[in-house]
Amino acid sequence: MSTNTEPAKVADVFASPSALRDAFEQKLIELLEQDVLGVFILVLANASFERSTFERLHQPLAAAFARWNARFDAGDDRVTAAPADDVEVFERLRRLGFERLEVTRWKRLGPWEVQFNQLRALRPPRMSQAAVTCLDKPFDPEGFHFNWPFLRKEVFWEGELAGAPVRLLYNKFPFAELHGLLVAHPSACKPQSLTQDDHALVWEIALDLGRHLPGLGFGYNAYGAYASVNHLHFQMFMRSGGRYPIESPRWNHNAGNEPYPLPVTLCTDSQSAWLAVRQLHAAGHAYNLLYRPGCMYVVQRAIQGSYAQSDWTGGFAWSELVGAITTFDVDDFERLTEEDIDAEFGRLAITT
Repeated sequence: MSTNTEPAKVADVFASPSALRDAFEQKLIELLEQDVLGVFILVLANASFERSTFERLHQPLAAAFARWNARFDAGDDRVTAAPADDVEVFERLRRLGFERLEVTRWKRLGPWEVQFNQLRALRPPRMSQAAVTCLDKPFDPEGFHFNWPFLRKEVFWEGELAGAPVRLLYNKFPFAELHGLLVAHPSACKPQSLTQDDHALVWEIALDLGRHLPGLGFGYNAYGAYASVNHLHFQMFMRSGGRYPIESPRWNHNAGNEPYPLPVTLCTDSQSAWLAVRQLHAAGHAYNLLYRPGCMYVVQRAIQGSYAQSDWTGGFAWSELVGAITTFDVDDFERLTEEDIDAEFGRLAITT
């Protein structure tokens, strides 16, 4: 891994916010032409996250939806050979109907931001709904991971960053802007258990890309903190609408006057950030991370499955822990209150 302090050269796709967005949307258009069920679902979910993208792709998406509907009716080979997860998602889409699909809605509740994300509600839960009793588990080559051949079509970009091989896939059901899954050293088949080298790599990638991409960041879900896949990955985003709620100057960890609902450590150098993570590993405490260029927020929380979450949430992962809450039901979105969110944070507090 490079330790050069000079600004790193990056691929053209990361040269500017407009370059990244153009490449991201152009690749979605190309993917739509592949006529593969899982890829169609990915394009639909990514397009519906932002209104401008959905309007741009509305016609080809509607036409593709009609084609897949007809194939389901006819028992087409492209349906029967598709992964069961994709078939299940599209069956739910068929019941919903294309004309009833909604783009993501947003609102503020006190310090928190809340989104209604209709397409993400269709996502297979994988391991995110499992009760977990430890912070690491060996990589399972037979389980879901990012090296399966059928996922090659979902790769947005692949190459080297900060001197390491990385693969950047689309998040199939996004909940952040220009949302991708960064898999470092993908062929190493590492489990979702952070090491010092992996942490240092992502820290350096954030610094390198952040010089060109204001709003860049990476989220990380530890195993047991609502990671959905046990294959080492970080969730990349480029946020144009300001900082996350956890980054507000109102909070104690940012030198403000208010306590955050959960313990937060703000680290401004890579070594102290790793020491904070290592301490949580040693104590057996689950955590979520938010990487920004030159800093990292470490949020300590109860391990998944150790508390009863509310029906309106699919689980609090890194995005929720930094204050961006996802809802899947429009009624929940409309009736949710700031007090509901505060109460959910309370359930995640470690009491022993």
